[in-house]
This record gives sequence, C-alpha cells and structure tokens, in this order.
Amino acid sequence: MSDSAISTKRKSKRPMLIILLVLVALAACAAAGYAWWMLHNQSAAPGTAQVKKEIPPAPPIFLALDTFTVNLQNADNNPDRVLYIGLTLRLPDEKNRAALSEYLPEVRSRLLMLLSRQKSDDLVSESGKQQLIAEIKQVLSTPFVKGQPNLLISDVLFTAFILR
Repeated sequence: MSDSAISTKRKSKRPMLIILLVLVALAACAAAGYAWWMLHNQSAAPGTAQVKKEIPPAPPIFLALDTFTVNLQNADNNPDRVLYIGLTLRLPDEKNRAALSEYLPEVRSRLLMLLSRQKSDDLVSESGKQQLIAEIKQVLSTPFVKGQPNLLISDVLFTAFILR
C-alpha cells in the first residue's frame, strides 16, 4: 500500500474516535448529574431528614430523700444491726415529683416501716438489694389518698448504704 492510502485510513478513523470520546464524556456527565440530583432530592425529602434529627430526651427528674437509719430484724435479736441508707427516686415526670413532695411525711413513714422489716442477712447480697428496690417501688406507688392514681417511680437509687 502506498503512504497516501494509509494516511486516508488514519484520517477517516479520527472523526469517529472524536465522536466516540465526546459521547462517552457526555454520558459520564449525565450520569454524574443524575446521581447528584438523586442524592440532593433524598436529603431534601420531607420524611427522611426530619426523622434523622432526634429529639433529645427530657432531663431526668430526681427526688432526693434524707438518709434513714433503722434497726434491722435478725435471728439472734441483736439490736446492734443497723442500716444507714440514703435514697434518691428517679421519676418520669414533674407531676409524680410534686405528688411525692406533697406527701413527703407519709413517704418517709412508709419507707421507715418497710426498712425496719428488713433482715440484715437479706440485704448483704445483690439480689436482696434488688428485692428492696422492688419493694420500695411497690410501697410508694400505692396512692396516698383514695381516688388518686398510682404514682410512677422509674428507679430507686442508693446514695448511701451502710449495713452494720
């Protein structure tokens, strides 16, 4: 073949190659634009962006009680078995806190009666302390006045616990 025939083949391939490269570049730009548009619409959708923004939980409501010192029951009737305990109640709302604060003398009386019935051997173990928490919740949840709804106590926290 002659040089002129080879150069004409190369010249005829060049426009085809340029057109192909332009089409590939346009397709890549179109795909990138579509992907950007889809991501932008998803983040601006009314249901998705607002769901991700969580409402922070309400601050906890606590009611700290004065410490209690009670004599405990034991098998050998030793009067030296004493429980010194500090309690804080975690409450779900301000309504329960106000009700407990209003009847605070009765709350303390119920707790003193409950604590004085405890046995020292039971309070030594972890399960005994958990049982005491359940009993405190049950004793304080009963209404103070007829017609009053049950009070809710989320948790009972020990701030001091000395068994002597």
